[in-house]
Amino acid sequence: MTTVNANGVDLGVESFGDDDAPLVLLAGGTTMLSWPDALCERLAAGGRRVVRYDLRDCGESTTTDPEAPAYTLRGLAADAAALADALGGGPAHLAGIGVGGMVAQVAVLDHPGAFSALTLVGTRPVAPGPADADLPDHDGAMLRRLFGRPMPEWTDREAVAEYAAAGAEIRGDDPVAARATAARVWDRTPGTAPPVQMASQMGTVFSRLDCTPRWRERLPEIQVPALVVHGRRDRFFPVGNAEALAREIPGARLLVLQEAANAIPDAAVGEVTDTMLGLG
Repeated sequence: MTTVNANGVDLGVESFGDDDAPLVLLAGGTTMLSWPDALCERLAAGGRRVVRYDLRDCGESTTTDPEAPAYTLRGLAADAAALADALGGGPAHLAGIGVGGMVAQVAVLDHPGAFSALTLVGTRPVAPGPADADLPDHDGAMLRRLFGRPMPEWTDREAVAEYAAAGAEIRGDDPVAARATAARVWDRTPGTAPPVQMASQMGTVFSRLDCTPRWRERLPEIQVPALVVHGRRDRFFPVGNAEALAREIPGARLLVLQEAANAIPDAAVGEVTDTMLGLG
């Protein structure tokens, strides 16, 4: 792992595969560890150079004040384009997971020459906040359980890991995997100040981020091959969001993981990776 300066900020990155291979750029949701190691390794074995990265105010990327970000969603999209350029090798296959999928949509729309393909995992075509009337919103009961819990002591690595595991169980994800990932995120996050840890663990910076203007109406402008991946059991962003993305992005393929919720489970890594490789 290292950092790369792009768009005037340092972005935490990790690379897999041959530096001369076609680039697949994985936008974190919000840290790079949202993308499973096994998926990165399998993409690299399929002849790709894989780079996963942390969004700003998360992981090892530039952290200033996650409670009052001085950038916008379009700034994060510009980061993705600048990072692809800094890494070299021509247009990149850009993939975003969760809120990283929102970044990826705007990046491909605003910087079409930087990208050759698009993969969106567990995301939706509108910003955080109220969903459009035709889109399914978060499951209310799940949300109350998820955010009704007392916060952990952010200076306590084990407490943070346990909090993540319990949250994964509520969402329908693997709590063992979530605990291990949260501990790794904690280790990579500079400092234990609650706003910093919460931004890396929970993506709270997005609740304060300027995500205007809307981009959903621009989705038909996307001209690169696109794949939309979503868990059938996802109650945070229900699968109807993925169906809307696949309808509105020309030629997009929809891959629904029948046994998945919010995260990419180990059992689905092979199918997701092989379908991504099929985009080119």
